[in-house]
Amino acid sequence: MSLNGADRAQASQELMASYNLAGLSRDEIQHDLGFTPHQLERELAVRPTSDPVQMWLLRDYLDRTIRERGRKPAAYTVLTDTARAAAAQGLRLRPAPVATRRG
Repeated sequence: MSLNGADRAQASQELMASYNLAGLSRDEIQHDLGFTPHQLERELAVRPTSDPVQMWLLRDYLDRTIRERGRKPAAYTVLTDTARAAAAQGLRLRPAPVATRRG
C-alpha cells in the first residue's frame, strides 16, 4: 500500500483520533505492541518511512481496544477494512493483541 502525502496526513489524523478514543498511554501501547517510542511516533505520524505491518497493527490494536471498551471507533477513510484486506494479501499482518493496563 503506497500512500501519497495527502493520504498519509489523513491516515495520521485518523490514527490520532483512534489513539485519543482508546484512552491508553503511549507507554501502554508501546508495551503491548513491542514498539519503541520512535516506532510508535513514526506509525502515528504515518511517515514515508512507516512500516506498513506496524501501521496496520497499530490501527487494528486501537480499533479493537476502542470496541472492547464499548466505544465506537473513529471512521477510517484511508486505513479502511477494504484497504486492510488488500494489504493482507501482500503483507504478513499480525492480529492485534488485547490492550493490557499496567500499574
